[in-house]
Amino acid sequence: MTLKKPTKLEVYHTIKDYFFITIGLISYAAAWATFLLPYQITTGGTTGIGAIIYYATGFPIQSTYFIVNAVLMMFAFKLLGLKFCIKTSYSILLLTFLLWYFQKIVNGPDGIPPLILGEGQEFMACIIGSVLCGFGLGIVFNVNGSTGGTDIIAAIVNKYRDISLGRMIQLCDVIIISSCYFVFHDLRRVIFGFVTLFIIGYVLDYVVNSARQSVQFFIFSKEYDKIADVINKKTHRGVTVFDGTGWYSKHNVKVLFVLASKRQSVEIFRLVKSIDSNAFISQSAVIGVFGEGFDKLKVKVNKKDEKAIEEVLDSQKA
Repeated sequence: MTLKKPTKLEVYHTIKDYFFITIGLISYAAAWATFLLPYQITTGGTTGIGAIIYYATGFPIQSTYFIVNAVLMMFAFKLLGLKFCIKTSYSILLLTFLLWYFQKIVNGPDGIPPLILGEGQEFMACIIGSVLCGFGLGIVFNVNGSTGGTDIIAAIVNKYRDISLGRMIQLCDVIIISSCYFVFHDLRRVIFGFVTLFIIGYVLDYVVNSARQSVQFFIFSKEYDKIADVINKKTHRGVTVFDGTGWYSKHNVKVLFVLASKRQSVEIFRLVKSIDSNAFISQSAVIGVFGEGFDKLKVKVNKKDEKAIEEVLDSQKA
């Protein structure tokens, strides 16, 4: 069996993915070493487990992170396959190194992390650190990367049980954050942990949704054929032509329907104006676009759905 040689485009996309994973993990590790660890703030995930052990015993956070993920990866490799594990393994190894490296840079000669924002600035450190963490994770998730930890647990559970990934990750994070109370016996630390978790989730969603935001256009023009051709060739987006009737004029019209990424909006407006400056255009944001050229459908069809579909199809045949 011969392996298919990757194309130049596939190599480019792979290199780009790993570049952005690296940038995202640098932001994530810098946030932990500079803001979260010095002010003894924790959050969810494997890094949160490592942080709690570090606060309680002084055992390096990167060591705990690596050990836990190494164990999880042994299960993930068998159950989830090679494709999932390659990027995740890269992220685990790189983040282990970055956590160590940034602590080495930031910490003083005595190994104690300095309070950069000053004494009593836990809440500000919580906000800045979680924003940087969320930004970093958003970049990683945008290229379908993973930092391991609860992502692996959630993926494994989701493979065998009808529990959503998000719900499983949330459950793990709540348990991890709540357990920091047994280290500090301070309810404030638990609250800081949940605030951090909320901000990370909000920033992560913002970064991911901003990168994937799509828009739709309805274009009315007598030069519809020229506009459709130039949009298709210049933006590499599909164009659908609908038949319509102007109710006031009672004339037949052609309506162009276009789905594109938000960053292509200005280009599409310019292309339309260059052909027909009197064209009527409607633009609106859409929540999600799935299919070729956009996001992939990542939902899973469970057995109940499959059975219901089969029953409907069988009834139609009958």
